[in-house]
Order: sequence, then structure tokens, then C-alpha cells
Amino acid sequence: MTRRQFVWGSAGLAVGVGAASWTAFLGAAPPVFEVSHTDAEWRQLLTRAQYDVLRHEGTEPAFTSPLNLEKRPGVFACAGCRLDLFSSSTKFESGTGWPSFWAPLDKAVGTTRDMSFGMIRTSVHCRRCGGHLGHVFDDGPRPTGLRYCMNGVAMLFTPTT
Repeated sequence: MTRRQFVWGSAGLAVGVGAASWTAFLGAAPPVFEVSHTDAEWRQLLTRAQYDVLRHEGTEPAFTSPLNLEKRPGVFACAGCRLDLFSSSTKFESGTGWPSFWAPLDKAVGTTRDMSFGMIRTSVHCRRCGGHLGHVFDDGPRPTGLRYCMNGVAMLFTPTT
């Protein structure tokens, strides 16, 4: 590859990425969720930590959630709208400091591309209220090979009897 080919190829790539980003910025309508509230309502409904994670894609500090240590049979639900998200039967110890699961319940979560902090990741949100839950990675156990790394503060746990 010549220097000229490299320069023109790099310029073309930059223009293409810029155009794609601009089109996505201008043409993307905000998603509509079954459960929606104003920002003020969300602030009243959630704790400060829940609000930061669910509504502003924050992250709780590792190893701080009691749900990371939860071992009982039960269901993990969205703290924003109470939609059941994960069964305890798919929870595993990932060593990351956040509750981890190898699969969500059917039609419980949605995903989007997250390019924050100079990384490309897959963000996971509640399909009913859009609340940010965490991220999914492809380094999990069988049978899916996925690791849904969730913020415990974004979920509530209900044990089964």
C-alpha cells in the first residue's frame, strides 16, 4: 500500500464514519417504552443510586451489591418497573463484582451498542421501561457463552419458596 492509498483510504473511512454517526444522530427517534415517566417522576420513584444507573447509565462500584452474593432460588426484576428479568437458575459467579447471568428471561431485555469510554460494548436495558441494567459480554459459561454483567442496584430480588 502506498502512502497516497493510505491517506485517501483513511480520509474515506473518516468521512464514512462521520456520515454514519451524523445520520444516526439526526434520524434516530428516541425509543418508546411501555412504562415511561418524566425525569422528576423517576427521581421520586427511585433511590439516588437506582436513578443514576437506570436513567443515566451509571455503574455501581464493584462488590457493593448484596445481589452479587444472592444464592437463593428466585427472580431478579427491574427496579424501575418490576419486570422480571433474570432467573436465579442462570446466575453464576463471574468474579467481576457484579451479579452475572448467562441468559435473561424471554423478552425481558433489549440491547444497544455502547461506544462510551472509548470502547465498543453491548448495553443491556429493561425492555419495558428502558432502564439501563449493565452490559453483556461474550465470555460467559455454557450454554450461551454470554455474561450479562448487571448492576445490582438496578434490580430487585424476590425469592421463591
